[in-house]
Amino acid sequence: MQIREIMTRDVEVVPFDAAVKDAAAKMKQLDIGAIPVCDGQKLTGVLTDRDIAVRLAAEGRNPSDTRVSEIMTKDLFYCFEDQDVEEAATVMEAGQIRRLPILDQDRQLVGIVSLGDISVRSDDKEAAAEALEGISEPAAPKR
Repeated sequence: MQIREIMTRDVEVVPFDAAVKDAAAKMKQLDIGAIPVCDGQKLTGVLTDRDIAVRLAAEGRNPSDTRVSEIMTKDLFYCFEDQDVEEAATVMEAGQIRRLPILDQDRQLVGIVSLGDISVRSDDKEAAAEALEGISEPAAPKR
């Protein structure tokens, strides 16, 4: 089964040059902990609630004056819409992420797939279970 068959289309995004205050308000309104960041349809990053806590609040930065591009996660994990669901689960496990941006062949954002999508909407329950196990493992502490 290909990712395009189970992904969510019409993904909510924030522009890379938006104020963090506005992006956080949108995340609150949508009740989500992560949102893709785009320049047009080009995915440039992902803003997470952890980015806001660690790179904004903990550093005492002003959310009205700080741009999303300054604190977003730039090292992205993603898949293409024609890849298999099992491949997406493997990428999610490797990156310890629960939501994966999906790109088309022009590298434009066309959807997002969640661990829940894989477990509920795909035929590959084993891939979802393995991904959940990998995502749930604590990261090694930095020394």
